[in-house]
Amino acid sequence: MKNTATPVLNRRIWMLAWPLLLSNLTAPLLSLVDTAVVGHLDSPRYLAAVAMGGNYFMFLYFSFNFLRMGTTGFTAQARGGSQSTLIVICRALLLAAVLGGLLIAINPWLRDLGLLLLGGSDEVQTLAAQYINIRILGAPAALANFALIGFAIGVQQTRVPFKMTLLMHGSNAVLSYSLVYIWHYDVGGVAAASAMADYLGLFAALYWLRGEFNPQARREALELGLLRLQPMLQLVAVNRDLFIRSLALLSVFFFFTAQGARLGDTLLAANAVLITFLLILSNLLDGFANAAEALVGEAVGAKDQPALHRSVKATGLWSGYIALGSFVGFLLLGAPLINLLTDLDSVREVALEYLPWMLALPFTASLGFWLDGVFVGATRAHDMRNTMLVSVAMFFLVWWLARPLGNHGLWLAMNALMLTRGLLMALVWWHGSKTGTGALPAATVDNKTG
Repeated sequence: MKNTATPVLNRRIWMLAWPLLLSNLTAPLLSLVDTAVVGHLDSPRYLAAVAMGGNYFMFLYFSFNFLRMGTTGFTAQARGGSQSTLIVICRALLLAAVLGGLLIAINPWLRDLGLLLLGGSDEVQTLAAQYINIRILGAPAALANFALIGFAIGVQQTRVPFKMTLLMHGSNAVLSYSLVYIWHYDVGGVAAASAMADYLGLFAALYWLRGEFNPQARREALELGLLRLQPMLQLVAVNRDLFIRSLALLSVFFFFTAQGARLGDTLLAANAVLITFLLILSNLLDGFANAAEALVGEAVGAKDQPALHRSVKATGLWSGYIALGSFVGFLLLGAPLINLLTDLDSVREVALEYLPWMLALPFTASLGFWLDGVFVGATRAHDMRNTMLVSVAMFFLVWWLARPLGNHGLWLAMNALMLTRGLLMALVWWHGSKTGTGALPAATVDNKTG
């Protein structure tokens, strides 16, 4: 399909997407820095503990990524409707502070449950517990950063998340090195560095976004009221649905990893290598999905149907181009990437056997990644939740039927989940557009009457 979007719209899409693309590509640096710092200490238990603690927080914080998505949609809609965006971020930051404080309060129970599921020796678990106890103190800032990144995307200041990422990763590297090798705090030092980096990112984001907190915006926010019941309930409802969606997706990845482990250490390692392909694809597509969030939300807020149609079509076409480029890249560079990621011949051999499933991912997964952005911009969280739940059910059904295929069955189920999600979301959006029930949804926060 030919890209008929205007040059101005294409330019806006790229201006929104490129900082987020670069930000996504630097995301793996945080774990690499932590690994490099403790990887040179005198015992592998430090590396194991930091890896375990890092995985714990990856899953924990991913569960709260709804703060970013929900804030983006409401902010973009408020901007498009010439309503107060400041009240949106204030409510989101309040929710982040409450949730962050709650995570600190219930940390002993969450920590013990997480370590029980992750396993490991007693010595490693003790060190990992120390890591978790310290890093959890950064939870309010980490959750607030989700909201601020969503706000920045919603007001179309996508360079702010990029600068936040660079600052947090850079400060984490300096602090980790200093606390471990100068002050000799080993695992605790790495955890403290991560928590402090979260707070530095929070303060920097507030500074970079200070133009959005101008006197007029503050007056409007005070008039609307921070704790008005109806908009707060709408915010909680959207975030609740996105939270359920995230938990459903996390359950799949937990199950996928557990089943791979049951098939043997070599298959588990090969699957870990192959998941990199999915991460690369998602990071590439997320930039355009985030652009869709901002543009779709703006059009919905302005109740501009033609602009909504143009934004959906244009971001979809760019996502399609990225999918095709990813397929070509995986086809040509798949084997070299596997060789780069592991030196173990047995793991390389197994990973190459399953490489064709990675070639299918750009076609099965790209539609869902793009439509995530469209649905976030339209705050269609209930549809995102429902389509994800059906897709997860499809994953388990396909896996059950394909159990005789072993690891091939697992990857078939993963591709089935991605394809089902994309097709269901496309069907829901198309049906809403045709019937007039979903193209300009009513589930926006009415900041004028808040």
